[in-house]
Amino acid sequence: MDLKSKIKNVPDFPKPGILFRDVTPLLKDSEALDFIAENLVRGIDLSKVDFFAGIESRGFIFASLLASHHKKGFLPIRKAGKLPPPTVKKSYSLEYGEAIIELTPGKGKIVIVDDVLATGGTMQAAIDLAQLAGYQVIDVAVLIDLPFLNQFKFQNQQIKSLVQY
Repeated sequence: MDLKSKIKNVPDFPKPGILFRDVTPLLKDSEALDFIAENLVRGIDLSKVDFFAGIESRGFIFASLLASHHKKGFLPIRKAGKLPPPTVKKSYSLEYGEAIIELTPGKGKIVIVDDVLATGGTMQAAIDLAQLAGYQVIDVAVLIDLPFLNQFKFQNQQIKSLVQY
């Protein structure tokens, strides 16, 4: 399935010089969602997965899709102050400042999911956070990988993705 044709390119958003990949048109296509649910997890032993953890905010969409489709739980990785206590926090650097993400502590084997992997900073922070919170990260997956911006690997493997630019 040609997922790229269902992703809208929005130049100069959210600021000049950025080409935003808008997945909203793709989300309207139920066949595309079924394709994502089946194919984004290729190569992952789902019998070992307890939860799909989604990074706020669009990662929530794809992680909850995978969780529902594969009969697993969903964990939200949220911006600071959005989850009730107790939480574990992780601060990390962005190209324009600092950010903090949080996760409710627990146990289990998880796959971390996001919509886009750009530089990899948020994904690495999410992996670190999940481990601090007591989870075992067994894999990561993103809908869109931007390999020209990153050389991100998880356990010395390329990131699972369905679209690359």
